[in-house]
Amino acid sequence: MEKMVSVAALRQAYNGKRVFVTGHTGFKGAWLIQILHWLGANVKGYALSPEKPNDLYHQIGGDKLCYSSVIADICDKQKLQTEMVRFEPDFVFHMAAQPLVRRGYDMPSYTFMVNAQGTAHVLDAMRSLTNKVVGVMITTDKVYDNPERGMPFAEDDKLGGYDPYSASKAAAEIIIDSYRRSFFNPDKYDAHQTSIAAARAGNVIGGGDYSDDRIVADIVRALSFGDTVGLRNPHSVRPWQHVLEPLSAYLILGAKMANDPVRHSTAYNFGPNPNDMLTVEDLTKVFIAHYGKGEYTITADATAPHEAKLLLLDSSKAAYELGWVPIMDAATAIRWTAEWYANRHLTAQEKCMMQITQYFS
Repeated sequence: MEKMVSVAALRQAYNGKRVFVTGHTGFKGAWLIQILHWLGANVKGYALSPEKPNDLYHQIGGDKLCYSSVIADICDKQKLQTEMVRFEPDFVFHMAAQPLVRRGYDMPSYTFMVNAQGTAHVLDAMRSLTNKVVGVMITTDKVYDNPERGMPFAEDDKLGGYDPYSASKAAAEIIIDSYRRSFFNPDKYDAHQTSIAAARAGNVIGGGDYSDDRIVADIVRALSFGDTVGLRNPHSVRPWQHVLEPLSAYLILGAKMANDPVRHSTAYNFGPNPNDMLTVEDLTKVFIAHYGKGEYTITADATAPHEAKLLLLDSSKAAYELGWVPIMDAATAIRWTAEWYANRHLTAQEKCMMQITQYFS
């Protein structure tokens, strides 16, 4: 098994380096740019404007954490290519996406355009770079064809997707693999100097998530107004992860790729221990206990669109090849999240940085 990358090694990998982040205004993106800024990286972000005026990106003053913040559409191929080539990044973290399952049902064509074609646009832009570059393409655990048999998925399991979101992310994985074989083949690395990997992580929770149709955001909205929390899928099992778990994995993967670009140009799962399973109802109970108040009720709707009830990842490849293992169990991830929202004495950036430094220590 590889040794876990230290904070000192991450600083060595990213300090002073040019890092291009798509989707930097989103929930995970806002956390990522704080970590990269803390590590000393020069970040250029490319994303749409935050959806809500109280989004985490606004709360942390995200523009000040970036060398440059470009508000533009991932579907604008020429704009994306111009901004990336002008920056000449050492690393590319592609996070821009339409990330919501239920929105995928409402906007299927848009979801495929952003998640599949947008990924092709990023990879096409990387083809125009003339410098050595590492690309970490973030997808999701939902890329697997999921018969819900309770077995954790490994990286070579069949890809698929019942709903448009999942299918669009599986399509993105096929696109990534095609570009890897056709243009960034590891066997010809000396010619193109580009290494790309796919990173698949599960349901992420953490402070500052205000997205629609996300369980923690729904709980916080209800509790802030004194309402009862409604659970539409109380028995669904999810691989609950604190946002810092997959973000640390992406950064470790990027650092490992920079050192050994041929070996790590592949796909990796980053999930919690498969035995650490909590239902949506369990999550809600733990969250309310640490938040300090609140009640919930079951609001199951038989006519609601399909969402997978069970999804687990096998992350042993990441452990053996990267040294990455999850640090938190689900209960700890939920506690950290609830405490972030319950803490009204610190600013959003202070709360994030407190948890970042605690996590990486």
